[in-house]
Amino acid sequence: QVQLVESGGGLVQAGGSLRLSCAASRRTFSTYTMGWFRQAPGKEREFIAAIHWSGDSTLYADSVKGRFTISRDNAKNTVYLQMNSLKPEDTAVYYCAGNRYSGTSSSPLGYNYWGQGTQVTVSS
Repeated sequence: QVQLVESGGGLVQAGGSLRLSCAASRRTFSTYTMGWFRQAPGKEREFIAAIHWSGDSTLYADSVKGRFTISRDNAKNTVYLQMNSLKPEDTAVYYCAGNRYSGTSSSPLGYNYWGQGTQVTVSS
């Protein structure tokens, strides 16, 4: 079992940037495909981005393509989400998720492990 802890959320003005981090508890982190999701009040959890455990492929939602970048540092057991050109509609709780030796997936069902989330608020 792996524990995931997100950090880096906060309040930012529209057009600004934030970098979210998700630290994993296991040294086997390099074998986990990782994803980022978000959930706004009253809405379903939404896929944002994923990175394959090999690091060779990434997947993005159309809503964030060109603005957000997912990356990983296996030496630090951490996955990142760099968010640029933020918009008020990006306001949500952001969650990281992981699943071992899996393909990239845009479905929450594709991930077995979840963090507690970090709040991102974008003001207009």
